[in-house]
Amino acid sequence: MKHRLPLLAAAIGVLTAAYASDPVVTTSFTPDPAPYVHGDTVYLFTGHDEDDAQYFKMKDWQLFSTTDMLNWTYRGTPISTATFGWAEQGDNAWAAQAVERNGKWYWYICAGDTARRGLHSIGVAVAPAPEGPYTDPLGEPLVPGTTLGFIDPSVFIDNDGQAWLFWGNNGMWYAPLADDMISLAGEVREVAGLNDPAAFGPMREKRDYATNTMMMKTNYEEGPWVFRRGDTYYIVYAAGGVPEHMAYSYASDIHGPWTYGGRIIDESPASFTIHGGSIEFKGRHFMFYHNGLAPNGGGFRRATTVEEFSWQGDSLPFIPHTRGALAKGTGTLDPYSRVEAETMAGCYGLKTDRRAGSDHYITSVHNGDWLRLRDVDFGEELPAGAAMSVIFSAVKEGGCVEFYLDRPGGTLLARVEAPVGAEAGLVGTGDAKAGVSGIHDVYLLFRGGDSELFDVDAWQLHRPL
Repeated sequence: MKHRLPLLAAAIGVLTAAYASDPVVTTSFTPDPAPYVHGDTVYLFTGHDEDDAQYFKMKDWQLFSTTDMLNWTYRGTPISTATFGWAEQGDNAWAAQAVERNGKWYWYICAGDTARRGLHSIGVAVAPAPEGPYTDPLGEPLVPGTTLGFIDPSVFIDNDGQAWLFWGNNGMWYAPLADDMISLAGEVREVAGLNDPAAFGPMREKRDYATNTMMMKTNYEEGPWVFRRGDTYYIVYAAGGVPEHMAYSYASDIHGPWTYGGRIIDESPASFTIHGGSIEFKGRHFMFYHNGLAPNGGGFRRATTVEEFSWQGDSLPFIPHTRGALAKGTGTLDPYSRVEAETMAGCYGLKTDRRAGSDHYITSVHNGDWLRLRDVDFGEELPAGAAMSVIFSAVKEGGCVEFYLDRPGGTLLARVEAPVGAEAGLVGTGDAKAGVSGIHDVYLLFRGGDSELFDVDAWQLHRPL
């Protein structure tokens, strides 16, 4: 049973401690982040380390989204090993990446392959929307693994419309995708220059597990992230062995030759692996990767983090690890429209459901738990008669939700009691404080007894009619 906090002062103390670790998501462990920009939204496709993992324990993949780079909305657990009939069930759901094309979403994954004694193969799931529903159109791997397995797929659509799939640990391979995005349109090739230090960094000694002997290889390790900027192609990858750092190489042609660009990010704090990639969003550049700094985190319980950076001409800069969240977002949050309860910039004690589909909620809500939202824009001064409503997915012991401005224990914006009853969709309302205006952080603090209080679906602030 998790420790509960009956006093507000204790909750504030936990808030200070938890925010030193800067995870993008705090309701679950989210390794191997794969961001994708679609219109005014960033979709974040991630792996999912189990809370009790002592080794790689990964059953499914999760999805989040944001429009402001500060507040992230859980969009569900759309696929799992059960999505793929050829995959080992209940584990080995490793790194993945997704892309949209012609109104369909293609999620490329790697999973243990039962036909290959659990060695990983690469598969693809297809859906009409980012949150699904996803199906496996092939019923078999898109790229069957070889003696060491194939992992870490990266998908990239070039300016001419040709899509490419890269992947690999120790080695790196690639192939063109057909227009249907679920078949290969050409041969599988090894990336050129993989054993050339001018292409992929300094040589180092590494064990060849197939022969149990030591070998010399370049800096490249695994986790390629492939993209194009202008006339230059880039591969960002995990480098240097254990523990891994992040480096990159570049070329003027997708087939190479590649030139080593250097180290981007040092070894990931509290994690011996590192994996991620970059996006441009609303004119700003962001690099995603995972570390082990979340509460109860570590090398097998990893969390997505993000750093903002600026290009140095055509070169990726060295990006230092920072602590805390981004200083500034790319937008604000509107409290007068429905806000999903699973939208947050951070939390303590809360979990989300583990469902596919579009309907989600926060759960495991106990006394003293809280969530934070950043840059909530109240606009002009809130008049008397405004109200706050909260939709509860389920009421268990009951209790209340308190809304504070700027900090827990700050200005009380509203207090909403959970209604009596157990059915879903119950709405509680409470008066909102007049006079509030401008942009504030908002904290939802949950109060009640010693048992689980309720599940929360959404909330919304209402101006008087």
